[in-house]
Amino acid sequence: MARNPELRFVKGHGTGNDFILIPDFEGEIEISPEQVRFLCDRHFGLGADGVIRVVRTARVPEVASMADTAEWFMDYRNADGSISEMCGNGSRVFARYLDATGLITDAEVSIATRGGLRAVSMESDLSISVDMGVPTTPSGTAVVTVGSRQLPAVGVMIPNPHAVTFVESLDDAGDLLTSPGIAPASVFNEGANVEFVVIRGENHIAMRVFERGVGETLSCGTGACAAAFAYLRRIDAPAGQEVRVDVTGGTLNITETEAGHLLLRGPADLVARGTVLLP
Repeated sequence: MARNPELRFVKGHGTGNDFILIPDFEGEIEISPEQVRFLCDRHFGLGADGVIRVVRTARVPEVASMADTAEWFMDYRNADGSISEMCGNGSRVFARYLDATGLITDAEVSIATRGGLRAVSMESDLSISVDMGVPTTPSGTAVVTVGSRQLPAVGVMIPNPHAVTFVESLDDAGDLLTSPGIAPASVFNEGANVEFVVIRGENHIAMRVFERGVGETLSCGTGACAAAFAYLRRIDAPAGQEVRVDVTGGTLNITETEAGHLLLRGPADLVARGTVLLP
């Protein structure tokens, strides 16, 4: 594939979790991990929490089997260049881009991700809902370490791995300039995002998050889902509940359906477009 040093992009965010979208409809662009790190660098590049390549599903062999259901594939990369299963906030920004550019015209659409198909709904209040699927819990218990403190954590996979720990104050997370420790490695053999969660009231929580491959972010969609799921299990709530999750960048709402699916609802905005010269 040809490499073009000048790359078109669109930038957007969901509750402050920001992404660079690369239109590559026919799958002709190769983006290296080094280039992803450059694009996401907030001093030397454009600055973002991740990069999303917008490509037709049929043009990507690893997900081409989903093309009959989902025309568009969300190729998501973390800020450090690593590949991730999917991203909840990113999926809403991805859908906003498809809608704004006329690539989709229906209010409900399926998108392909490495974590499987995701049903997306464009809501009348301009928010976007994503069916994040049914979470699972890894076997074993985990401990998150922050400084000298060891905090018990609940493991949740949706599909990204998360370690959720409930704390008295969000300050208990520390400065989050470095990744919290997670043990034992057998519970999260590929690492995990870490959510620090406080309970604000009935079906109302707040959280801070350290995303693997990124650092602390203003928001994390899959992390909000993991935190809400862990909260609902903690209070032994029946299905059908909605949980408000306050993140640093705003508010997300998570609903657990009767079938056990988690629906993530929140805003998504596009803020800029242009071209960037790759190194």
